[in-house]
Amino acid sequence: MNEEASEIEVSPLGGIVARAGMTVHVEIYRFVEGDDSWTLEVTDHEGGSTVWEDRFASDNEAHAEFYRVLETDGIQSFLEDQPESRRLVQRPPFNE
Repeated sequence: MNEEASEIEVSPLGGIVARAGMTVHVEIYRFVEGDDSWTLEVTDHEGGSTVWEDRFASDNEAHAEFYRVLETDGIQSFLEDQPESRRLVQRPPFNE
């Protein structure tokens, strides 16, 4: 499957989250033609993007994982060195 040409389904559970004066954009999505697993990606205000390497069985599971990390590690964890289960990629900043 050519992922670049595939249609993407975006979960309504994503959005902008602000805490402690910082803002991140949460994206939960999957490829329409594929294995039905969901991807979790969090982009900070400078365009740094944290993408979980692990996939999720549902968008609800991805949403819960974002909030688990947010509550246990804080929003600043999306700006620091990433654990092995997440990787840092660069994308253009989102528009607020």
